[in-house]
Amino acid sequence: MAIQYSRPLVQVILVGIILLLTSGMFNALNGMGGGGQLDTTVASNANVALYTTFSVGGLVAGGVVNIIGPKYAMAIGGTAYALYAGSLLNYNHNKNDSFVIAAGALLGLGAALIWTGEGAIMTSYPSEKNKGKYIGIFWGIFNLGAVLGSIIPLALNWNSKEGSVNDGTYIGFLVLMGLGSLFALALLPPSKVFHKDGRPVAVERFPSWSSEAIEIAKLFLDWRMICLIPMFMASNWFYAYQFNGINGFYFNIRTRAFNDVWYWAAQIFGALIFGRFLDTTRFDRRQRAIFGLVILFVTFMATWIGGLIFQLTYKRSDKVTPMDLFDRGYAEKCILYIAYGLNDAMFQLYAYWIMGALTNDTAQLSRYNGFYKAIQSAGGAISWRIDAVGTAFLPQLLVCWMLLVASIPGAMVVALSIKETNYLKEKDNNVEKPSTGDSKAGDVTDSEAV
Repeated sequence: MAIQYSRPLVQVILVGIILLLTSGMFNALNGMGGGGQLDTTVASNANVALYTTFSVGGLVAGGVVNIIGPKYAMAIGGTAYALYAGSLLNYNHNKNDSFVIAAGALLGLGAALIWTGEGAIMTSYPSEKNKGKYIGIFWGIFNLGAVLGSIIPLALNWNSKEGSVNDGTYIGFLVLMGLGSLFALALLPPSKVFHKDGRPVAVERFPSWSSEAIEIAKLFLDWRMICLIPMFMASNWFYAYQFNGINGFYFNIRTRAFNDVWYWAAQIFGALIFGRFLDTTRFDRRQRAIFGLVILFVTFMATWIGGLIFQLTYKRSDKVTPMDLFDRGYAEKCILYIAYGLNDAMFQLYAYWIMGALTNDTAQLSRYNGFYKAIQSAGGAISWRIDAVGTAFLPQLLVCWMLLVASIPGAMVVALSIKETNYLKEKDNNVEKPSTGDSKAGDVTDSEAV
């Protein structure tokens, strides 16, 4: 069967490729600790700038995406990733902290655009019975970028005795990130994307800036968004601790890259499996929301208990000889790091899924995703600043863990409010109930078929 470019699944896959080349590569670079630099402080300060502007940009990005469309928003946002890689290349020669921090600030604005556009597409294009599957497919493709991106520094720095990666690593990232920005121009506008039965996924409304500002302001009065703030806040908080406090501090450069490969590979596996569970027809949608949250709680509690045991073996003030992947005792530390990656994918996938369960409207999901990224990035800015000022690792771990636990009650309240379908409620808003053939569980129809 010929693949139709206007099908939702094709567009979601394309979005995955765009994020693979941009944010996926950034994650590979960032995941090595300090952006691959010996001194992690400059990258931590750049991340503070990045997440600060990301937080502010996220609040308005939903309106921008609704007005100019996800294609142009993501293309513009993608260019900032290449600039950031270039700033680290420059730092290898000139030690120019200011350029890296400024590039990080611009990247925050670009990331707000690219992630809000991605979120709106990923949560609104699939039909309700496929949202977990589609989010899982996207997350798998996106993190394949981080896996491949981690192989670049692993291969180029396998025999390196330096504390930072070489120029070729940054040049490779720069080129790939630039390609991601160009690929965004291949996206179709939402009004030209159709399900198999001919239903459009959305109707473009071309709202005014003033109406968008009002709708964004209303998010702060939406009790569901308020309940999800702890989950949004916690969802990126742990990166500073995991990337700098564990990977960047404890391991040598090639082992950091090797850990990165497995961290992001675990995310692919976790997203695909958990996404399938959130779409299972064995339980109704509210039950899936509740059971999914219980699974999240159990997995991150087990993982962070293991993390605490490991963290009690060293302090930030220790003069640690960086561990190599062939050293005795490395395997169990690698398994822990893999578990952290698995947790990350499941936690963020659930956040996207539960937003997608609240509505099918593309414009509203743009705002939800912008709000999510704003709160998430505010948390990220705080956590990277905590690391940049030299906070001990044990308190960082405990705060990460506490925030994850604190996210469960609010998410449970929202989970209990989930309805089996939003199609009937939203029929008057041009989001129609699927045809009879699409409504049968397990059919390979609608947006599943390409």
